[in-house]
Amino acid sequence: MDILEIGVFVVYLLFMLGIGVFFFIKSKNSGGEKSYFLGGRQMGPWVSALSAGASDMSAWVLMGLPTSVYALGLGQVWIPVGLALGYALSWVFEAPRLRRFSIVANDSITIPQYLTNRFLAKSKVLQILCAVVFLVAYTVYSASSLKACGTLFSTVIGIDATLAMWIAAIIIVGYTFLGGFSAVCWTDFFQGMLIFAGMLIAPVFAMGMLDPATMTDPTSVNPDYWNVFTSWQDIVSGLAWGLGYFGMPHIIIRFMSIRSQKDLKKSRIIGIIWTSFVVFFAAAIGVIGLMYLGFDKNINDNSLVFITMVRKIFPGLMSGVLLSAVLAASMSTADSQLLSASSSFASDVYKPVFRKNKASDKEMQWVGRFVVLGVAAVALIIASNPSSGSIMDLVSNAWALFGASIGPSIILSLYWKRFNFKGAVAGIACGAVTDIAWLILFNTDKALVYNTQVYELLPGFVVGMIAAVVVTLITKEPDAAVEALFDSAVAYTDETGYAKKTDISDDDISEEEKEKLIAQADAVEEMLLVEELKKAVKK
Repeated sequence: MDILEIGVFVVYLLFMLGIGVFFFIKSKNSGGEKSYFLGGRQMGPWVSALSAGASDMSAWVLMGLPTSVYALGLGQVWIPVGLALGYALSWVFEAPRLRRFSIVANDSITIPQYLTNRFLAKSKVLQILCAVVFLVAYTVYSASSLKACGTLFSTVIGIDATLAMWIAAIIIVGYTFLGGFSAVCWTDFFQGMLIFAGMLIAPVFAMGMLDPATMTDPTSVNPDYWNVFTSWQDIVSGLAWGLGYFGMPHIIIRFMSIRSQKDLKKSRIIGIIWTSFVVFFAAAIGVIGLMYLGFDKNINDNSLVFITMVRKIFPGLMSGVLLSAVLAASMSTADSQLLSASSSFASDVYKPVFRKNKASDKEMQWVGRFVVLGVAAVALIIASNPSSGSIMDLVSNAWALFGASIGPSIILSLYWKRFNFKGAVAGIACGAVTDIAWLILFNTDKALVYNTQVYELLPGFVVGMIAAVVVTLITKEPDAAVEALFDSAVAYTDETGYAKKTDISDDDISEEEKEKLIAQADAVEEMLLVEELKKAVKK
């Protein structure tokens, strides 16, 4: 136990709670439901980029991934390569369209709500299906973050790991419960900078302190340690991790919250650089950690490479600051997951199904807060169970379920005009079922059929995409209003907004193009009028 380390932890945790209290007070005077769940679409480029990155990089990037490289060698680097590629592609191809489409689709504030509004659907099947996936995956995902906090506190302070998980859960739930999306984004912003600093400083100093006479030769631990091409399964599975980004709600919802298209371009550059740096240094920590610390079974079993390295290099105050990066990674992901789960249930199940759209903004905020409490409680139970798996196991399971179920439908909704509601339902359902079935039957040490060692995200994503395309092609085409919404979303800019007849002139436009634009504008105006009438009738 180190008093200085504990002091730093306490100050850090109080600072996070303070942000939650600040936005709780601020939210009383502005924004309502959209403010609590989406920050009023007012997130700047730095906050959006670092928040998206920090909510992505949970404790596994400081504990799970470095330990995999530490123990197994460079064959594991395909995971960071896949993540860096997938993240960059999501910012380039998904972020700009998702922001525009979510605005045009009745200003949607959650992913399930966006998918339903994208097809102007009356059925709530898609929203409920997504909410179920969210609650299951986010509970497992949150458990991994709480387990990481327990490991950190148990190692550094010496307290019981379960008690440590409870302390971490209370802090995370506290500022998420109070401040909503804005609090989560701003805490993630500061936590993102802390993660960046920790992952830069620790391996650089460890490398400088290596003594050729005493350092461990990695090949003495594993003869194939430096072999990047260990097996085709490692390569395929590692690259498949990148597919998860297209369906990761707590990350892609940041795309929807960005203040403007101009800010989105800045966020893209910041986010891609930040994430590429982080995943590269995660692998470096594993390699340098093995040479600096030697192989230790306790380090391997408890994912302690980064923690042990930092405590050996910087005892005391600096150690507390850098180890707070583990807290930052755990908390920045857990808070985003809790908020996404609560927003999905409150907006996509409670409001339309149980309250028939009669719930007030204040009621919605409180329902969301109680869901945060419920998900956190179940996550604590899972994390406290010794047989629940490692931090890396929990993360990989939740990551695969999201990527396989949500990812294909999101991509198709943004780029395929013919895509319809039934195709989206089929894609999400088939992707989720395939992912879970593959995990149980073909991808665990206790696989019921045969362990292929192929990450379940890949077959789940492929089956989800095929199901979405096939069902769309064999069912009815979307009507004119849905196609008009697609065209308007593609053409939408912050300056011009939706396609409107008043914006259509005879200059440099053929009669055929003019008629097409007018038809689109008529359909969009009709769609918006219907939505306004629905709201008026409900009031």
